[in-house]
Amino acid sequence: MASVEELQKKVSELEAKLAAAQKNAVPAREKIQVMSSEVVDSNPYSRLMALKRMGIVDNYEKIRELSVAVVGVGGVGSVTAEMLTRCGIGKLILFDYDKVELANMNRLFFQPHQAGLSKVDAAAATLQAINPDVAIEAHNYNITTVDNFQKFCDSISKGSLIGGPVDLVLSCVDNFEARMAINTACNELNQRWFESGVSENAVSGHIQFIVPGETACFACAPPLVVASKIDEKTLKKDGVCAASLPTTMGIVAGFLVQNTLKHLLGFGNVSYYLGYSALTDFFPTMTLKPNPQCEEAYCRLRQTEAQGRPRVELATEVTEDAGPVHHDNQWGISLVDENSPDEETSTLSLVDGVQVAYSVPVESTPESSTGGAVAASELSLEDLMQQMKTM
Repeated sequence: MASVEELQKKVSELEAKLAAAQKNAVPAREKIQVMSSEVVDSNPYSRLMALKRMGIVDNYEKIRELSVAVVGVGGVGSVTAEMLTRCGIGKLILFDYDKVELANMNRLFFQPHQAGLSKVDAAAATLQAINPDVAIEAHNYNITTVDNFQKFCDSISKGSLIGGPVDLVLSCVDNFEARMAINTACNELNQRWFESGVSENAVSGHIQFIVPGETACFACAPPLVVASKIDEKTLKKDGVCAASLPTTMGIVAGFLVQNTLKHLLGFGNVSYYLGYSALTDFFPTMTLKPNPQCEEAYCRLRQTEAQGRPRVELATEVTEDAGPVHHDNQWGISLVDENSPDEETSTLSLVDGVQVAYSVPVESTPESSTGGAVAASELSLEDLMQQMKTM
């Protein structure tokens, strides 16, 4: 049996070792920050390491230098912000003016104890806990008001890590006014951005990449929606917000972040418009050219500027061979579809499964201006169907 002196000696040795270990230990938060600044396999915030290992991206660490603004921290925006945080984005700027409610608990990362907090403050706290290496800036105001609109423009034009414009703006709002405010700001600042949304019936959504002057802005044409081909009355129920379905929002957010990463890190092909129909697993894709008669003055200005530089490559554009189908066709005879629209008069070419959210009236015709019948092109599909029922 060991003597008291021996036991005291062993205790002293253990205390000395413990003191030395504590002296050399790195605080948990400091250790996380050290690890997150190194490019090693054990780095918990190197979420994009797989892109480098597979030879897709050479410099995935570039993500740390980039800044992204997320407008709207709701169903799509909250998931988008979390994905970018886990990917190690350098800075996130969040915009929203709503508060967290218990009804928001299906928004994936909001928690019951956050009820009553502003969405941006609650999101910032959650995201900071997920990855403290990301700089997060929260703005709790409505961007559509006159005063706040200028603050919004200042934030996205000077809010990057180096004090310049952000690298990308992501629109995750759920109303037309906010989308138009973002569109106006990005046209004015010549800022590239993504528009996204989920339909009211919760079974379809889309993302749209907008390059001022090179692709259609949000004001160039009526907003595009994915045709659900179902009667929405069978889906909508009183008192139920169907559009909060987490699965649809998560899928749309995934498309949004995936294309954000492709754009920021320079790999793959960015989708200029990508739709999603949950009922049929249908994914329409297309590219919209800008409207020369767009009501946005800055959009028309950006189009003029874009004419002097190379256009973006349109992934969905198909170039047809202008040569004859048969070399021995000396009379130049060809077959055409009489039902196909005239290219010179068509202003918007949509792929199957995509439709405009509403119709835009055309300029008045002699018949309509003299009190005659309204031109058919001025009527929406619902109006035409109503007329047919009364015939």
